[in-house]
Amino acid sequence: MNTHFFTEKEVPKKWYIIDAKDQSLGRVAQKAAEIIMGKNKPEFTPNADVGDFVIVTNAAKVKLTGSKELKKIYYHHSGYISGLSKTPAFRQRKKDASRMIHRAVWGMIRSGPLGRKQLKKLRVFNQEDHKHAAQNPIQISI
Repeated sequence: MNTHFFTEKEVPKKWYIIDAKDQSLGRVAQKAAEIIMGKNKPEFTPNADVGDFVIVTNAAKVKLTGSKELKKIYYHHSGYISGLSKTPAFRQRKKDASRMIHRAVWGMIRSGPLGRKQLKKLRVFNQEDHKHAAQNPIQISI
C-alpha cells in the first residue's frame, strides 16, 4: 500500500474567518498558521500548498498577556548601518496592529518559498469589517 501525496490542484480551497477580539495573540496566530499550512485537513502534505485562506478581524483588539504590552519589542532593520528600529507592542498596536498578527503567523510557518506562498493566504484587518464577504468565509471559534 502506497501513501498518496496530494497536490495543490487536488485539494479545494476554503475561506475561514477568525475574530481576534479579546483573544490571545499566540492562540490566534497558531490557529491561523495551522489552517494556512493545511494541518487541519486529512490531505495535509508538507511539501505542497494545500492550506486554506484565513481572514483575521479585530486585530487591534487582540490581547497580550502579562506585561507583554510594555515589554514586547518588535525589531526592524533597514539594512543600513545603525538602521535598527525598536517598536514596543503598545506603539505597534497604535501604528499598525495587523502587523502584530502577521509577524506572529510568519514565525510559525516554514521559511522558504513555500512559506512565503502560504503567508499570502493570510488577510488581517484591524476592524470588524473586511472585503472578502463574497468568498463566504466560515467562522472559526478559538
